[in-house]
Amino acid sequence: MAACNEIIGFSPLGRSSFLSGSRSVLLGSKQNKLCFASPALLAQRRRGRLPSVKKAAATPVVATISEEVVKLVAGKQQEKLKVRAALTVRRKLKEDLKEVIVNQLDALSDKIGRNVVLELISTEINPRTKKPKKSGETVIKDWYEKKNVKGERVVYTAEFDVDSAFGEPGAITVVNRHQKEFFLEGIVIEGFACGPVHFPCNSWVQSTKDLPTKRIFFSNKPYLPSETPAGLKELRKKELNELRGDGNGVRKRSDRIYDYATYNDLGNPDRGIEFARPTLGGKKIPYPRRCRTGRPPTDTNMVAESRIEKPHPIYVPRDEAFEELKQGAFSAGRLKAVLHNFIPSLIASISADNHDFQGFHHIDNLYKEGLVLKLGLQEHLIKKLPFVRKIQESSEGLLRYDTPRILSKDKFAWLRDDEFARQAVAGIDPVTIERLQAFPPVSKLDSEIYGPPESAITEAHISGQLEGLTVQQAVEEGKLFVLDFHDIYLPFIERINAMDGRKAYATRTLFFLNPIGTLKPVAIELGLPPAQPGASRSSVVLTPPRDATTNWLWMLGKAHVCSNDAGVHQLVNHWLRTHASMEPFILAAHRQLSAMHPVFKLLHPHMRYTLEINALARQSLINADGVIESCFTPGAVCMEMSAAYYKHHWRFDLEGLPADLVRRQALHPPGMAVEDPTQPHGVRLVLPDYPYADDGLLLWSAITSYVRSYIQLYYPDSDPGRIRSDSELQAWYHESINVGHGDHRDAPWWPPLDTSDDLVAFLTTLIWLASAQHAALNFGQYPLGGYVPSRPPLMRRLVPDPEHDADEYRAFLADPHRFFLSATPSVLQATKFMAVVDTLSMHSPDEEYLGGTREGAAAWTADEEAEAAYRNFADEVAAAEEEIKKRNADPTRRNRCGAGVLPYELLAPSSPPGVTARGVPNSVSI
Repeated sequence: MAACNEIIGFSPLGRSSFLSGSRSVLLGSKQNKLCFASPALLAQRRRGRLPSVKKAAATPVVATISEEVVKLVAGKQQEKLKVRAALTVRRKLKEDLKEVIVNQLDALSDKIGRNVVLELISTEINPRTKKPKKSGETVIKDWYEKKNVKGERVVYTAEFDVDSAFGEPGAITVVNRHQKEFFLEGIVIEGFACGPVHFPCNSWVQSTKDLPTKRIFFSNKPYLPSETPAGLKELRKKELNELRGDGNGVRKRSDRIYDYATYNDLGNPDRGIEFARPTLGGKKIPYPRRCRTGRPPTDTNMVAESRIEKPHPIYVPRDEAFEELKQGAFSAGRLKAVLHNFIPSLIASISADNHDFQGFHHIDNLYKEGLVLKLGLQEHLIKKLPFVRKIQESSEGLLRYDTPRILSKDKFAWLRDDEFARQAVAGIDPVTIERLQAFPPVSKLDSEIYGPPESAITEAHISGQLEGLTVQQAVEEGKLFVLDFHDIYLPFIERINAMDGRKAYATRTLFFLNPIGTLKPVAIELGLPPAQPGASRSSVVLTPPRDATTNWLWMLGKAHVCSNDAGVHQLVNHWLRTHASMEPFILAAHRQLSAMHPVFKLLHPHMRYTLEINALARQSLINADGVIESCFTPGAVCMEMSAAYYKHHWRFDLEGLPADLVRRQALHPPGMAVEDPTQPHGVRLVLPDYPYADDGLLLWSAITSYVRSYIQLYYPDSDPGRIRSDSELQAWYHESINVGHGDHRDAPWWPPLDTSDDLVAFLTTLIWLASAQHAALNFGQYPLGGYVPSRPPLMRRLVPDPEHDADEYRAFLADPHRFFLSATPSVLQATKFMAVVDTLSMHSPDEEYLGGTREGAAAWTADEEAEAAYRNFADEVAAAEEEIKKRNADPTRRNRCGAGVLPYELLAPSSPPGVTARGVPNSVSI
């Protein structure tokens, strides 16, 4: 243990000390010291060797006061008590000269009275004034003395004189009269008979020059609105009102206001008409809402919001911004470094000759030898880009990419049909495959516009590949599956193919389930829109190759399927269904649920960083001429495709894993799973080896069990009216639907929120989307997709057809190798894509994982039963990880174990930092 003048490291295993009578149980000293519980002492307490004054939820280590803090101040009646506060402030690890100077000035001004002012507020009402009991204001007393202390965390102290009848403190206000904001992790108050009172803060406290009002922090005791102590009722309302704002004005960096806006900031019409984009959100183009920034309109379009271009930050509420470790990782070489430094340098180096790869060995050289850049650029880039490793410097200046994991066990696996099929159930996008319930597949598009709905695939195309079964038998036995991108692409194909260097089909791929449990592709349909509305479509059907020519055509067909899949994965399954669809629920939670609400406490770790990463995406990824438009086939219509899916297909009630599996069928249920009440998750898979779904259901069950046990603590079945009468909960649900997802407000499929089962299902789906679903779709992007020929995000040529373009076909026959490479991304497109997905696949050092330790300067809850429920959840997640490890070693599971087969680890919960192809963070944080 150390004195208060030192900065102490934090143990993730520690707990706060507790007062026994008038002093800490961990120290008998009356010296004025701050102390931390040591892991050894804590271990003894857990084994029962040390006395514990009061049962309480396990807490992370926090600063506490070890001197005798309860003192008689005046009179024999003990009218006043002196209690102490320990405030944990996190300092920046790296500060520039300006920040250092401001810190010193703040320390000096603190000495002369411009300091940090605190006031305790009781849970009780003063019977005389009819207002909450207050301690009276006090100040942090040792800010100046600790101005030069080194360390990430500094613990400051303050003293309060309170009436002996003050009651239990329920809130504390903080006023920062310094010039600079500071990050307050938590506060612990000692000296009350109830024991230490924890105030988890984890918030930036702004200077009064930016925020003249007092900041309010509540203790870690959860309260439903109807159970709010009388002394806290008005503060509870006041804090929510401040977070909502009034819907006016341009938001400043220091603001904490959560509000809604449409996606009217993706285009930049002032730059040119080609950079204008339609507004997403509203009756014309439905879409979820995003966080409002209040920026003024553009000069040329009053509906479009003006843009803030990199490197200037785009507004998110102050506490939603990346913390220093996360921001440091970005600024030192992650997303912003990629976009700001690497890509412009690439353009300057090679866009003058936007050449194609000359052979597969040239692509391999990106990992072996590196990308040759113009002399003088390499030193600048190497310092800023962690995803490329410096090799021996030479006069050519080489940069080398890390080898994608997909090449690590079998360099040529991507050429095989079984690997192409395996990716549909254990790859980057394992959520699209459907069970085929009737043959042939049919379109749901308007036949008067898009022609006859039936697929061009006939029985003759596939009947010889079904292990002796007829097509009808294969359908009835559940042996046929499909990747169907036809309907989402066909309305946009004409516009895509009119773009320079973009070519696409609306594809369908049929798979047959082999007796050993693996899939094989049996037909690929490449569809183009009809020449006239309602006319027959032009479609090509490819089947597995029989000779050299059909082998190259088959490779091109698979490349177009992968390009379709890459677009749907990025625009729909990844961006829309996790990032964009979560944002309205997060905005509404901050606006309608008090930090004291048990549901807010449950959801809080699953909302971390999402608003910030979405804002960065609007700034640099999904914007006009951004990375997504540049790297993916749909180009300028990317976000319109995303919006079309939201309009026609997105349903919240089917976003949970079991419901999504059941619905995934080509015509009618059941799909990839059938309902089975005997299973813990309520469904039985129709594929015997489906790694994403197998592992996903383990985590879904763990999340469901945790949410149910947690919700029962506050909404027991014995009191069914509690949910309907919870004003904050119902306001959150109502606003999420009617404002955040307002374009679907009248949809009949929104589930009710009347019972605890309704609430459990709703919250489980949100936590699933934020954690496991996002992890499955995000962290394999570079490891499994970083080798561009195996999964090209963009196609530049159609499959050659001798009847329509004889010259094109002759070029193909003369050099199919070069034709294939000229059809896939160019060097610039490929390296840009690789750089970005490498960044997006990376875990930051401060990642918080599903079932991991809930850290902070104070316990997240004072409810011991809630803490016990979380510990049980952590145990269940750890058991799931062990089960996943066993499955990956099981040779009967051929989609995850075998010669050259990668194990499926995208849903293994834990991970070290970096690009690991595993790890399930709590939230959509990258």
